[in-house]
Amino acid sequence: MGTLARLPLEGGGSVLFESSEPSNGPVKAGRVGDAIHDLPRTLQESLRPVTDMARAALEQLRQMSPDEVVIEFGVDVASEAGAVIVKSEAGCHLTVTVAWHATRDTGTT
Repeated sequence: MGTLARLPLEGGGSVLFESSEPSNGPVKAGRVGDAIHDLPRTLQESLRPVTDMARAALEQLRQMSPDEVVIEFGVDVASEAGAVIVKSEAGCHLTVTVAWHATRDTGTT
């Protein structure tokens, strides 16, 4: 198991997750708190670049005036880099669905 990282939340509290950073060796029983690495930024601060990217993509796609837009991407929380968009086989992977729903004119009034 790697080290544990504590990611604070803006509203209070925190989230613990396993970090890929190497541990500093064994931790004595009952002293797990000594092995937790506190991160300097909150989860919300780490996600702001990701939400900015999603907002920019959505604004661009809305120019086509679709009835529906779905943007799907993976986000990884890294203890050093904050939130990063995870890569697929080659670069960043986005799945985008844009839909137009045809309206039917039944000819009745």
